[in-house]
Amino acid sequence: LGDWLETIVAQLEEPARASSLPLDLRGTAFQLRVWQALQQIPPGETRRYAELAQSLGSHARAVARACASNPVGLLVPCHRVVGANQALTGYRWGLERKAALLAAEKRHKGA
Repeated sequence: LGDWLETIVAQLEEPARASSLPLDLRGTAFQLRVWQALQQIPPGETRRYAELAQSLGSHARAVARACASNPVGLLVPCHRVVGANQALTGYRWGLERKAALLAAEKRHKGA
C-alpha cells in the first residue's frame, strides 16, 4: 500500500506522470467509456462537457453524471472537464479543488 500511496502523491506533484496503479474501475459501460476518455486528456488541458459528449456520441449531462460517479478523481481526471466558455462547473470534490488542480497542472506544463 505504501508504494501505491507514493505513486498517488507523485501524481499530485507531477501530473504529467502517468500512474501505473492498477485500477479496478466498476461502473456502467458508458461510465467506463467516459472514464477512459478522461484519462486521455493531457495534464494542463481541458475539454468541455459538450465536446467530450460529442466524441462519445452522447449528451453533456450524461458525461457530467459519469464524471460525478468517478470514484478516483486524480487517476481518472474529471477535473479536466469544464463547462461552456471554459467555466468551472460541478466537481465532486469542490470547485476550489478543481481550480487548484487545473492551476497546478498548467504551472507544471509551463515549466
